Amino acid sequence: MIERESHKVISRDKDILGGTPVFWGTRVPVETLWDYLEAGDTLGEFLEDFPSVERKQAVALIERAKKRVLS
Repeated sequence: MIERESHKVISRDKDILGGTPVFWGTRVPVETLWDYLEAGDTLGEFLEDFPSVERKQAVALIERAKKRVLS
């Protein structure tokens, strides 16, 4: 999913982890954030362990998921 420059959150490229959705500009799978949260870890802990992911990216992903669930 390629988005406008100011809203880049997720990318998919068959040459990066076989097309697994990752946070834009990283090799960190989006699923990793959900795994952390499911395990009871905080967003801060995830960001500490994956410093290449920007807080605004993670928050934007969570907000998008929230909108999809609530709409």
